Amino acid sequence: SGRVRVLVDDSGNNINSAGPSVPVEVVGFAGAPAAGDEFFVVESEARAREIAEFRSAKNRIAKSVAGKRGTLEEMFESIKAGEIKELPVVIKADAQGSVEAIIGMFENLPQDEVQVQVLHRGVGGINESDITLAGASNAAVFGFNVRANPQARDLARQEGVDIRYYSVVYDIIDDIKKLLVGMMAPIIRESHLGNAEVRDVFNVSKVGKVAGCFVTNGEVRRGAGVRLLRDDVVIHEGNLSTLKRFKDDVNEVKESYECGMSFEKYNDLKIGDIIECFDITEETPEI
Repeated sequence: SGRVRVLVDDSGNNINSAGPSVPVEVVGFAGAPAAGDEFFVVESEARAREIAEFRSAKNRIAKSVAGKRGTLEEMFESIKAGEIKELPVVIKADAQGSVEAIIGMFENLPQDEVQVQVLHRGVGGINESDITLAGASNAAVFGFNVRANPQARDLARQEGVDIRYYSVVYDIIDDIKKLLVGMMAPIIRESHLGNAEVRDVFNVSKVGKVAGCFVTNGEVRRGAGVRLLRDDVVIHEGNLSTLKRFKDDVNEVKESYECGMSFEKYNDLKIGDIIECFDITEETPEI
């Protein structure tokens, strides 16, 4: 904000006023504006200062939000964490047929966990309006055989909007598939390893209770998950703190062998309990 103190025309002459399409040098701003900024004339300096302070605060908030939003990959991390389940995008292409082809492929992606939300579609280069919409909606901008104009690129940097360029339709879909897979929850698979029956329970100093066990089927492994079953009811699930054969620490014990086992931070072990050993694996979903 400021008060207009001097107006200088393109010939270096001081003038009293300037209308539309008149190039002029203005002296009196409190700070230097950036190229492309618009300015507005209001009735008083106080009003100008009020508007400037409001817009300055709004810009600070917008930049803070943009900083938190970051790149498209960081937005995907938010989706992966369960914070949002939509991927908002703005699509600009060189022809309407290209736009429709891209949207059609988005709609036919065979998954329901994360939805691609097309906020705006259009033909032509990426402009400031596209960036403004994307910035307000935490969206990414996809350009197919088009580019952003300089003003849009500058605004995208300021707002933290991610612009991605493509020249092959299938490259867009491949990228979206990869990114959506990264957002989808992994498939958790549990595989049963084996069972062991508690035949005796010992109190060991500095360790606590240790179960003398007999592996009835499969195998038990150090580092695998374990459940304690009593009368076919799961009463505890956790990890082993020790797995021994006689006095030696071992990594696994096979069926029909005896071993000693103790649980991490759990001591309620009784003769006749069943220890179920299992392994958990995470599989990446496919689209």
